[in-house]
Amino acid sequence: MSYATAIGLDVHARSITAVALSRDTGEVLAKTFDYDPASVAGWILGFEEPKAVYESGVTGFHLVRALREMGVDCAVGAVSKMHKPAADKRRKNDRNDAEFLARQLMAHNVVEAFVPDERTEGARNLSRALEDLRDDLARAKHRLTHQLIKWGCVWDEKAPDGKRKGTWTRAHWEWIRSIELPDACAREALDLYISQVRHIEAQKKAIEKRIAQHAQEERWQSRVEALRCMKGIEVATAFALVVEVGVFNRFDSARSFSSWLGLVPSERSSGERTLRGGITKAGNSHLRKLLVEASWHYTRATGERKRGMYGCEVPIHIANHAADGIARLVKRREGFVARRMRPVVANVATARELSCWVWALGRMCEGTL
Repeated sequence: MSYATAIGLDVHARSITAVALSRDTGEVLAKTFDYDPASVAGWILGFEEPKAVYESGVTGFHLVRALREMGVDCAVGAVSKMHKPAADKRRKNDRNDAEFLARQLMAHNVVEAFVPDERTEGARNLSRALEDLRDDLARAKHRLTHQLIKWGCVWDEKAPDGKRKGTWTRAHWEWIRSIELPDACAREALDLYISQVRHIEAQKKAIEKRIAQHAQEERWQSRVEALRCMKGIEVATAFALVVEVGVFNRFDSARSFSSWLGLVPSERSSGERTLRGGITKAGNSHLRKLLVEASWHYTRATGERKRGMYGCEVPIHIANHAADGIARLVKRREGFVARRMRPVVANVATARELSCWVWALGRMCEGTL
């Protein structure tokens, strides 16, 4: 769609600074609002053929949805694709930031971010809440362990085969509860750390149960079940992939999907020299972490198709494609081991290829591949 006026919005929690740039005259107008989408929309619609843009970030998608409902052509610019001149970094303020966006929009240099509907964004928030709880649980367990170490309490029980027993099992918890500390204050502190771990564990289980229920909804079910055909991907990870991506057909190729995840190699090539480095990490860090964790399953996996998919109704051609993906990933991982590639590097390479199979399965479910 063509537009005669480009409008940049610098959005904050309590204020919005808007700058309008005319295509025909080059005139620049600026105005600051409270966070009131109706007032911003009224000002924007007073210009000839306007289009607005603001940067993706913590303010989310509430503003763009509100402006679109009021008839404003508005987009969210992918901040990772915007390159500001070095001089602008030394004169940063709200008006300059908004004017920069307006000029980028007028020059057609804005890469528009995908705007999910409210339902998809809500499901995305639920999935990210589970990841936050996982991180909180790990920290709470570390604090509890360190508290015990301060009093010389170290879990060192051995199994019959001589190996040390795992932690956070029933036996481990019974050992923790049996500990007697000499000081009452120390006991109160220990009880607090124990209750924190137990509380977060209960919250994590509750959210996992809710995610499993939401994953059975019609809009998610087919894609979640298809992704679960890949080893290393279960309900929570499959649900996260589906709700974070929204629609897989917005990516033209598997490479573009991997690039969005930040799983492609960085590059510093010039002339006849080609130099590639580690992955870019410029993308969706939530999904990148999940796929890297899922890839560790291929260190010991076999090339056979995944079993135990009870209750899943996946079309046979999709299930067969997933089976091909598993065999390919296992073979590739064996090749990395034979080349004595470092385990971490091999795992990230596996995650990159796993993302390509995820993209293919997602598009097959959507009927676009």
